[in-house]
Amino acid sequence: MRVAITLVLLAILAAVGVFAYQGLTLPGAAMPGQGYAAMAIGSVFSVVIGVGLMALLFYSSRRGYDEPPKLKSREDGLR
Repeated sequence: MRVAITLVLLAILAAVGVFAYQGLTLPGAAMPGQGYAAMAIGSVFSVVIGVGLMALLFYSSRRGYDEPPKLKSREDGLR
């Protein structure tokens, strides 16, 4: 079973490789400067969002916000 799954995944990987090669080698018009600018802005924005979310994740983990709630007993001052 494991061999069959590996063979199917390798076949999919080969098909993706062929598709990517054909897409990159087809003749056509070059991308205009606005396209490169839009791609650069989108890439930078994606990295900034990813770094910000990871920073929030580490911050909340270090501060203990990810811990499960703890019930206080009457001895702890809960009335």
